Amino acid sequence: MSENGELIIYPMPSLVATLLNRERAKGSPLTEEEAIQIRDSCPAIALTREDARRMDESRGYLDIDPENCWVEWQRVRLELADD
Repeated sequence: MSENGELIIYPMPSLVATLLNRERAKGSPLTEEEAIQIRDSCPAIALTREDARRMDESRGYLDIDPENCWVEWQRVRLELADD
């Protein structure tokens, strides 16, 4: 466990992948309400920060912060559209 024993909620699969898949399935941009509902109902596990860091490294990217889901999703979806 981490030094202070703090666990964080870690979406599995990543929140960004889940939102992207749901938006593609919908065929149009998610609304803020939809994104928050998806965030609130997506599968997640509790990890130490160190374990979460290792998971991020194995994924090869950082997930969006669930606490700032809507704002970060707006930024990421634009980046993904440019790819």
